[in-house]
Order: sequence, then structure tokens, then C-alpha cells
Amino acid sequence: MNPRIIEPGGTIGVFGGGQLGRMFTMVAARLGYRVVIFTPELNSPASQVAHETIQADYEDPSAVRRFAESVDVVTLEFENISVDALERACEHVPVRPGPHVLRVAQQRIVEKSTLRKNGFPVTPFLAIESESDVDMAAKQFGWPMVLKTASWGYDGKGQRKVSSVREAHDAWQMLGPSPVIAEKWIPFEREVSILVARNELGEIATYPVVQNEHSNHILDLSKSPLLSEQDKCLCDAAEEIGRGVVDALDCCGLLCIEFFVVDDGSLLINELAPRPHNSGHLTIESNQTSQFEQQLRAVCNLPMGKTDIKRPAAMANLLGEVWNCGAPKFHLAMKQSETFLHLYGKSDPRPGRKMGHLTCLDESADAAAERALLIRDQLAQRTHRLPGM
Repeated sequence: MNPRIIEPGGTIGVFGGGQLGRMFTMVAARLGYRVVIFTPELNSPASQVAHETIQADYEDPSAVRRFAESVDVVTLEFENISVDALERACEHVPVRPGPHVLRVAQQRIVEKSTLRKNGFPVTPFLAIESESDVDMAAKQFGWPMVLKTASWGYDGKGQRKVSSVREAHDAWQMLGPSPVIAEKWIPFEREVSILVARNELGEIATYPVVQNEHSNHILDLSKSPLLSEQDKCLCDAAEEIGRGVVDALDCCGLLCIEFFVVDDGSLLINELAPRPHNSGHLTIESNQTSQFEQQLRAVCNLPMGKTDIKRPAAMANLLGEVWNCGAPKFHLAMKQSETFLHLYGKSDPRPGRKMGHLTCLDESADAAAERALLIRDQLAQRTHRLPGM
């Protein structure tokens, strides 16, 4: 039996109310869909633009049932939710990606074990259940190494780089006793990511690889495309791995795979995100189909959209620090050609909080990145000046 196609006019449910849900909802509305958001958060970024919001705890069975019965399909904008909630929703409506994917992606030990079992390259790791396991990991990986909570971590939260027995045991005391994973420290050359979409028909679309730079474990800058001869081999390898992973996981929806590029040019999977990703925001302006429209197409079993790059691009995150000297000078970004400002409707600009992003298009990804960083400094009332400012 052919999978059901959910045509425009249908209703899509989204678990999570953050900025990813907000941008997804805006795309869905353009294509004629209604969106119902399920979130425990009051006045969430997604709720500000959605047709309806069910504000309830993910563990509330009656609220999850009411949500699932009101929509044609459910998808995710945030993976740190209860697998039980997805399983309850599955009793009433298709959920894409399903609980089996979330169960893998939200637990680092399960994630890396599953990937390794299926033959995909991952960073060397060891599950930590006691202080003796910490010592065993140190003997196996040497110093430094990284200790991470196995669940509920993102943007660098719940992890410590350790360089001695004392640091390792202190980190275990802080991160445990819930499951912890030790990973070998990888002296990588750079970090890249790839977005892969797959519908229930098995049709797959991949995006050009994006190069990422982080600051304090939070994504700071992304740029695409990568054009050198070395990059071509890297991009081909990332696409092959991406297609293999979504098939192996039977993932319907959108999946981001983050990689470390090691010195010999090979790739190691760092982590998976079964949803749109911060590094994919530049696709809104730079690619024929944005990551949010592709997510919609995948979960509704529509044809996959073209992912070709229309113009090289770079995306710079706008964190709460941009507000340190007062309200940013947003008009300075709006004066610049091929510059696109996205704000997430958040009222409290705390340090490290993602408040928005800025995308610039240019003749090359490097030129776009240089402009994005300069414009961000101007918004934050720092030094530097661009023509016309």
C-alpha cells in the first residue's frame, strides 16, 4: 500500500516550540498547511506564529492524545523530549521521524553503538558506569579525553574535557551517576555537517556540506559550499554516509549529521539531530529548497525538493551577547544587499541564548562569512564598518 500523501490544507503537529518550530510553521503556512504546536513553554517562539498551541507537559497522556488526534502527521523540532510521548502519539497518527529514531539520537551511547554496529565511522567511546570505568577509559584513550552525559545534552551542556585522573574523577562526580560516555579526544581539522531528508517512499535528498565554527560549544558561523578538490572528496563521503544512515535508521523526516574532519581528510560522526539544524539555516536563502520546506515535504510524503545552491552563503548566530550594549542596530543589517535578518521572538537575551541569526549571500562562502561577521559586530555596536554604514 502506498504511503498516504498529506496535501496542502492538512494539519501538521510539531513536538517542541522553539525557533526551529517557528521557522517550520512559517514555511508550512506559506504552503497552505495548519500547524499545531505541542510545548510546555508559555509564549514559545513557534506558538507566536502557529495556528494552535497545546501547552502541556510531554508526559501528559491525555494532552498528547488530544494533540495527536487533531493533526494528520507529527514531526519534531527538538529531540530532548520523552520517547513515551512519541509512542503515545503513534497510537493515533504517523510520527516522523518515529520513536525508534529518537531513541537512538537522544542517547549518546545508543547512538554511537548503533552507528558503529552499522559500519559508520564514529569517535572511539566507552560507556562509563563507575569510577573504575573512568580509569579504564583513560588507559584506552589517553589524555585528554571528553566525558559527556549520555542524555539530554546540547550546545556543549553536560560535557567536560579532562586532562588528568583528578579532572576525570571530578567530572564523573559532576556528570554522574546517570549514564556517562567517555570519548577519545579528536584533534580534528574542522567540523562539517550534512542535512539528509527521506520520505516514507524511500526517496532521499541531500544538501551540500556545510562547514561550521563553534564558540564555547555553540555554533557561531556556518558557510557553504565547499569547493576545493579535497572538499569534493569529503562532500562525496559525507553524502554516502548520510544516505546510509537514514536508510539504516529507517528515518522519515530530516536528519542532520555532524562530523569531525580529521587530519587525513576522513570523517568521524560526532552526533545526529533528527530535525532541522542550526547549520542549515542558510538554506532558507541559499538553496532551492530550505531545510524547513524539505522537512515538511518528507513528513508529508511529497516529492523531495531540489537542494542546489543558488548563491554561496554564510550564517552567523545572534546570541544574547549581541544585546550586551543595548538593543542591536538592526537597521544596519537591513541596509545591506543580500543580507537577511531572522529574529526568533525571544524577549530575554541571556548570554549563550540563540536570539536570531544573520545570513549573507556573496560570490563565495568565505566572502559571505566575512560580511556576516562584520555586520554582526555592527549590530552589537562593536567596531568595524562596512560600506554604506
